[in-house]
Amino acid sequence: MQAAKKVALNTGITYARMILTMGISLYSTRIVLNALGSIDYGIFNLIAGIVAMLSFLNVAMTASTQRYLSYHQGGKDVQMQVKVFTNSFLLHILIGIIVVVCLEIAGFFLFDGFLNIPVDKIPVAKTIFHFMSVTVFFTIMSVPLTALLNAHENMIVIAVVGLIEVLLKLAIALSLLVILTNKLFFFGILTASLSIFTFAMFAFYCFRKYQECTLRGVFDYDKKLISELTSFAGWNLFGTICSLGRTQGLAILLNIFFGATINAAYGIANQVAAQLNFFSATLLQALNPQIMKSEGAGDRARMLKLSMMASKFGFFLLAFIAIPAVFEMKSILTFWLSNVPDYTVVFCQLILIATLANQLTIGVQSGLQATGRIKLYQMVVGTTILMNVPISYMLLKIGFPAHSVLLSFIGIELTACCLRLYFLKSIAGLVIRNYIERVFLKELIPIITIVLVSYFFTTVLKGFNYRFLLTITGASISFVISIYFTGFCKDEKELLVQFASKIRNKIK
Repeated sequence: MQAAKKVALNTGITYARMILTMGISLYSTRIVLNALGSIDYGIFNLIAGIVAMLSFLNVAMTASTQRYLSYHQGGKDVQMQVKVFTNSFLLHILIGIIVVVCLEIAGFFLFDGFLNIPVDKIPVAKTIFHFMSVTVFFTIMSVPLTALLNAHENMIVIAVVGLIEVLLKLAIALSLLVILTNKLFFFGILTASLSIFTFAMFAFYCFRKYQECTLRGVFDYDKKLISELTSFAGWNLFGTICSLGRTQGLAILLNIFFGATINAAYGIANQVAAQLNFFSATLLQALNPQIMKSEGAGDRARMLKLSMMASKFGFFLLAFIAIPAVFEMKSILTFWLSNVPDYTVVFCQLILIATLANQLTIGVQSGLQATGRIKLYQMVVGTTILMNVPISYMLLKIGFPAHSVLLSFIGIELTACCLRLYFLKSIAGLVIRNYIERVFLKELIPIITIVLVSYFFTTVLKGFNYRFLLTITGASISFVISIYFTGFCKDEKELLVQFASKIRNKIK
């Protein structure tokens, strides 16, 4: 019960941060798009996106470092936690240097006729690329620190730093309104500076707070542990690169076939999906340490149960906003951006559906990470995801429209979900029938409910100003009611009732 209360508290903290972050980030995007224009905004997303393929090393490495820290916390081994942190910090220094060198070498080829960028914009695009390399380095250096905070389930610090970061992003966006020339240049340098400041905030707190966060013995590395961390992170990295290779590969294909303007639409669609995905990612951030600690303590049954719970709740938390948003996408984008680039509506709708497909097994992915046996899983699933790029190329080459790349995205995601279930069954003994009963079947009635209610509002209330607010509100309320009566298993409902009772008692 104590663990459940901690998960609930951390979820509440991170949700409060998420709501503020999402609102400010979406408003900042509107300002940046209007200040830079579609072409410059598209160029920034293209360049920043290429660099992000490697900056997302932090996703793979954070999962790896956190897995080992949480695993040894579950086993109450403080000495191993110190070893994991110091070895991880050294590893990230080396990785950061190697990645920046590789990026700078790649930069010589990317701008030599490979990317479809207007000739007069190439000098500033190259400068942005260098700025983004700096961002990558400090993002990688932040990984052991954020992993440590996640392992300790210290969501308050993560929330505070995240809120400061997003407020500074808003300040950067507003500064574009007073900068008259070289807006893209200043936007790039200010964005890069922000990554340095974020790293400094995490470092200041962690080195003062946690005993395992130390640089003593950082160069006295443990060869076996470094090898284990590198292997685990390497396969995580393979999976992450496949996922990001798919995302940015599609961006490059769209750029080659349709030009820089369409990258603005694709960039906006990805940002919408990322912001809405915070709803489920926040829950996963709170549940992940418990999943890892359960495996470290030898309680695999609890680990599997939490993995299924994370999959179902993660899907619900995204669906209650994403599904009404799919129905009202045109109205939402017009209200948000005023000037909506071509293709943006259909891109946003399809990418949200693909993200929902991914959420079906989001907790299963954490369960697989907890076991530590990820080599074959990452190899198969990662390769499957990356196949989206050659399939999309063939579709565009034979004349299919731009949005066909995202239709294939959805099909690939559903295939990957099936593969993840198979691997958790093989590795950790997941009973797929239990997953179907506790997750998939429990999702059906709430999903049918929210789809029907969203369809009703969008067909009956035609021509009504700000109808999307009514659609989202009405659909979400009906969804929550449906989840309570048909979406929870008996034990999950009992846990919810107990937690609500405790909250009422404290209020009284």
